[in-house]
Amino acid sequence: MSEEPKSNYKLPLILALVLCVGLLIGRGLNVSSGTTSGSSDVQKLEDILNLLDQRYVDKVNKDSIFEKTISEMLHRLDPHSNYISAKDMKSVSESIEGKFGGIGVRFLLLRDTICISNVIEGAPSDLVGVKAGDKIIEINGKNLSKKKIETDDVMAQLKGEPGTDVTIKVLRGKSKKSFTITRDMIPIKTVSCAYMVDSNTGYILIDQFSVPTAAEFKQAALGLKAKGMTKLILDLRNNPGGVLSAATEIADEFLPDGLTIVKTKGRKTGEQTYKSKGGGMLEKTKVVVLINSNSASASEILAGAIQDNDRGTIVGRRSFGKGLVQEDRGLRDGSNLRITIARYYTPSGRCIQRPYTGDYEEYMKDEERLSNGELYEQDKQKIPDTLKFKTRKGRIVYGGGGIYPDFFVPLDSTGRTFYLTELQWSGAFSAFAFDFVKDKRNQWSSAKQFTQEFDVNDALLKRFCVFSEKYFKVSFVANEFNQSKKLIVNYLKSEIGRQIWTEEGFYRVFNPFDNEFQEALKRLK
Repeated sequence: MSEEPKSNYKLPLILALVLCVGLLIGRGLNVSSGTTSGSSDVQKLEDILNLLDQRYVDKVNKDSIFEKTISEMLHRLDPHSNYISAKDMKSVSESIEGKFGGIGVRFLLLRDTICISNVIEGAPSDLVGVKAGDKIIEINGKNLSKKKIETDDVMAQLKGEPGTDVTIKVLRGKSKKSFTITRDMIPIKTVSCAYMVDSNTGYILIDQFSVPTAAEFKQAALGLKAKGMTKLILDLRNNPGGVLSAATEIADEFLPDGLTIVKTKGRKTGEQTYKSKGGGMLEKTKVVVLINSNSASASEILAGAIQDNDRGTIVGRRSFGKGLVQEDRGLRDGSNLRITIARYYTPSGRCIQRPYTGDYEEYMKDEERLSNGELYEQDKQKIPDTLKFKTRKGRIVYGGGGIYPDFFVPLDSTGRTFYLTELQWSGAFSAFAFDFVKDKRNQWSSAKQFTQEFDVNDALLKRFCVFSEKYFKVSFVANEFNQSKKLIVNYLKSEIGRQIWTEEGFYRVFNPFDNEFQEALKRLK
């Protein structure tokens, strides 16, 4: 792809001024009041785009400029109103609905080969006999071996409408096998990990909130309660949010009848209050919620409901600070307008939306936390008295930019080096782990047994470093290796566990070395 002339990047800013009047009515929003055409402002926009197409010094992609300009216009209003193009809507819908049409495998690209790391039990691939460790060398007769391929290209070929077929040829050991697989709906699990830490403490990790998340959570919690869970660590770190109802349903499992979970207020939507119904399975379960700066939206609703109702303890670092509610409206061409329609407020009355100056990139990077030292010392963030609120029992909590934890855990940079970062970004950990487990997938009966019995010794660690340098061009740096050795060992063992037991395999290994997780255990005791 050729680089666009630098001057083109200014066009969205210029055209945003033109678009502010009449844009939506010109494109035709699917609303009950109907549509209007012939607006002079819309005609002016069309004239400008045509003139640029005809006379501008460089070639102009009118559709691209138009779509970038819409996003620029919306981001002048707030950071979370957004335009989603028709080509991106499918993946967005899949994320919200928590399912897609596919064959049910997890894979990674290793040495330009599609390597299947896991097969979902009961999924189409599992039913025809595809196994973890297989390497896909053909899809629908197209030879893919020794060709440069991208993850998105593979996904596009394996995904499809339920009921349609795809034929793959795999390399298993030294033999080749062909499978014709009928695609079906594949769930996108958002409750990606649930296990018992000890005899009475459970751990549940939620990656995001989609339509099925509440049902997934209830199933996971029910399974852990059957194993003796009376205490729970609920991990919402790095969870960007999603469907509001999923968060309120999960909060309802913890709260007795009649308590406020969240309020929303909007100019056109009025005020709505979501209250608990009571009878939840976790009303007597002691809970600690883990959050960090990437916990946003629905994650903050759930954490805020737990905190403001004095139902549990929040551990970690201040959350992202997204206190705006969006509504999706479809456009005629299949694209989507995501408009902010309300603000949400926690039970104590906090609006936790972070301040926004109109600079979208600055807002999303949120570099102020790093520059002011807040990630390492909680009291670096100065909070005015006007942003102090009280929980049901009178504890002070804070608004104005995210959920503040009850117990702060500083970001741990111990052992972090450029060498470790390069290993992580390169994909070396997952690639080495895939090769390592090829003849060991049945060696351990469970992730728990693997965690207890397997150790990464120096010989295996040396093999990994040589592998990383050979296949991923990560040059060995002795002093940085020594500084990061414990973390490298931990990540390598965690990734080996993930190759066999997915996220449970990873977090059973990783969590005992995680400071936030350990603080949560401490608070539960």
